[in-house]
Amino acid sequence: MFLYFFLSVPPHTHIPPPFFFLLSLFTSTIVVTMSGELFAVSPIDGRYASKVEPLRGIFSEFGLIKNRVIVEVSWLKFLAGKEELKELSLGKESLDFLHNVLDTFSVEDAERVKEIENTTRHDVKAVEYFLNEKLQGSGIEELKSIVNFVHFACTSDDINNVSWALALKNARDTVMLPAMREVVEKIGGLAIANAGLSMMSKTHGQPATPTTLGKEMANFAYRLKQQYDEAKRVPIKAKLNGAVGNFNAHVVAYPEIDWPAWSEEFLANLGVVMNPYSTQIEPHDYKAQLFDAMSRFNTILLDFDRDMWMYISIGYFKQRKLPGEVGSSTMPHKVNPIDFENSEGNIGLANALFSFFGSKLPVSRWQRDLSDSTVLRNMGVAFGYSLIAYSSVVRGLNKVHVNDTAISEDLDKHWELLAEPIQTVMRKYNIEHGYEKMKEVTQGKVVTHEDMSAVINSETCAKIPEEERKQLLSLTPSTYIGTAPTSAKNITSFLVWD
Repeated sequence: MFLYFFLSVPPHTHIPPPFFFLLSLFTSTIVVTMSGELFAVSPIDGRYASKVEPLRGIFSEFGLIKNRVIVEVSWLKFLAGKEELKELSLGKESLDFLHNVLDTFSVEDAERVKEIENTTRHDVKAVEYFLNEKLQGSGIEELKSIVNFVHFACTSDDINNVSWALALKNARDTVMLPAMREVVEKIGGLAIANAGLSMMSKTHGQPATPTTLGKEMANFAYRLKQQYDEAKRVPIKAKLNGAVGNFNAHVVAYPEIDWPAWSEEFLANLGVVMNPYSTQIEPHDYKAQLFDAMSRFNTILLDFDRDMWMYISIGYFKQRKLPGEVGSSTMPHKVNPIDFENSEGNIGLANALFSFFGSKLPVSRWQRDLSDSTVLRNMGVAFGYSLIAYSSVVRGLNKVHVNDTAISEDLDKHWELLAEPIQTVMRKYNIEHGYEKMKEVTQGKVVTHEDMSAVINSETCAKIPEEERKQLLSLTPSTYIGTAPTSAKNITSFLVWD
């Protein structure tokens, strides 16, 4: 009723302050209680929220806080397992409690960390204080006595860089690589299924030497698989070596310990590789390497998107209309290639971020500055746009089928494409000006089967042995495809997954 009144009053009408206050409360309630997706600033958390769901627990604030807790607790347990640290020894009850802290980490726990951060104004210190609270409230005297070993000899980025390494490894291995693989396998399947389907190539947008649809799909599958492998091979690195990378505090406290070896062992236990040289921060070079590989994968996929868009536009692929789907608000007949267009747009956004990350993150003033912090928090955005693009491509491929009739009819109109093999055989038998003669017959002209046969049977080709002239006479645009079918079928040997 309040909202109806507000919308129906004439402009400039004075609304009494008490009523306006009630109206504000009412409309605010509407905003708060309506779906969060409708009010998300980024489409990743709004329109495309369901497509990036697998990344939420990894790159969200909750995911980052949880990873920090994992690193802090894991470091404490690691140190407690070393006999050399006589001041720190934990029994089964204490270790079980710490294990339970990780297993039961909840949204309420993360919210408590954020409450502490409101006071500390320091996110990593807030995690340390949160764990101190947990240990003090454990009811286990042994844990209460070793609170000071939480965050032992660590600088903030010891915790942060390992947390981000865990996030990147998790996102790459469990979300991105499977999604990338699905794209490659989908395109590879098209290659194998259409290995022998002859198709006219187009170079510079003009009719060119025939290929097969399968071979063109295999080109993309191979290229994408190479970059998939590159992304998978990038070692996820981390450092845990103190304030400026020299284990300064560690050595003062326990000079007899081989801290670099301990650090390497600890990081290996978490599934990441130690970077032996760093300042206060891990220098992010491996991140740039990973992002470059993913960007190249995306660029190749963008190339595929555009080719598919054009193949659809000339009728080589037909699109299946989904029930209830609308192609145009005014043209009822339209079925648009929106999935490939969506993929292209999201790839552009992802690659813009990947490029920025690659040039920004490896640069830090002296032993560190904080400009990387806010940038790192956006890594999930680039992954998100990429994931949206991959799902759009798969959706697009699921909605199209090959129009082999249109492909074959188009190819059969262009017998001039056989000028290339004829002039090549003319060269073999030293027939002068073979290229120029075929150019005169075909360039800019409509050429038929009969025209090409006449050339082969003419005096021009008299030097060509009869057997080879017969082969040329039997050649058609659809059979002039070289090794394309074999290459398309052989793509399976390159799509091997570990």
